[in-house]
Amino acid sequence: MKPPIFDYAKPADLAEALRLKADHGDGGTFIAGGQSLVATLNMRLSSPDILIDIGGVEELAGIEVSAGRVRIGALTRHRELEDSADIAAHAPLIAQAIRQVAHPAIRNRGTIGGSIAFADPAAELPACVLALNGEIEIARPDGRRKVAAGDFFKGLYDTDLGSGEIITAVEFAADSDDWRTGFDELARRHGDYAMAGLAARLRIDGETVAEARLAYFAVGDKPVLGLGAGAEITGKKLSPEAIEAAAAALDGDLEPFDDLHSSAAMKQHLAGELTRRVLGEMVGGAS
Repeated sequence: MKPPIFDYAKPADLAEALRLKADHGDGGTFIAGGQSLVATLNMRLSSPDILIDIGGVEELAGIEVSAGRVRIGALTRHRELEDSADIAAHAPLIAQAIRQVAHPAIRNRGTIGGSIAFADPAAELPACVLALNGEIEIARPDGRRKVAAGDFFKGLYDTDLGSGEIITAVEFAADSDDWRTGFDELARRHGDYAMAGLAARLRIDGETVAEARLAYFAVGDKPVLGLGAGAEITGKKLSPEAIEAAAAALDGDLEPFDDLHSSAAMKQHLAGELTRRVLGEMVGGAS
């Protein structure tokens, strides 16, 4: 199918982008990488009056590491994350996950801001930002605000992003030597939507897990922290027994539902297997 007719504008800066959005209201749609939006346009699931192309807004791109914090501009493309030495050194969870995002053609165009704003529950990067306890920086005509990742994702393709707002960046603490990270997902084929996935981040004190953030994706309507699973390993050595208890605790953490890729029961089973696999690989190792 072909997309509906729409107008097009390419603002030179963020202020102009916000002004155009304010002028057109719900009829205006931002486009950056377009890897999700173009598909919905072609299927006529989206029908904006005007596309506001923010691809040239340079202030929204780039990776910065300063004072123990990582800041990733919303227009930073997946391929840039994949190739970044700063991401590999200071945000290894994202470095691990980004190789699982779709295919190279998608990673060449897709942006981190677009992935977070679209909030596909099977997407890798929203789960990573949740595991990293990150913040989403949002601009609006009267200023900027920050929202914790745990509060940003509301439900199926639903976020805290309001009308007239735009994601400008993602921020989180850079990893130190006491953090370990692990990532894995299960899909029918590499590059397909995940049937279940896990982004894990553990802070280790000696041989004990001092803090655990286990973010599951493709097992609900948004990325979900496995609070019960995390509690089963916190304060303990990461032993096979503790890992098995964490996997068992997922029965109380997750409420998956059937979709085109697998049944709810299968997703629950796969989440447990991923817990065993990812945490097992993190035993005694570094990120």
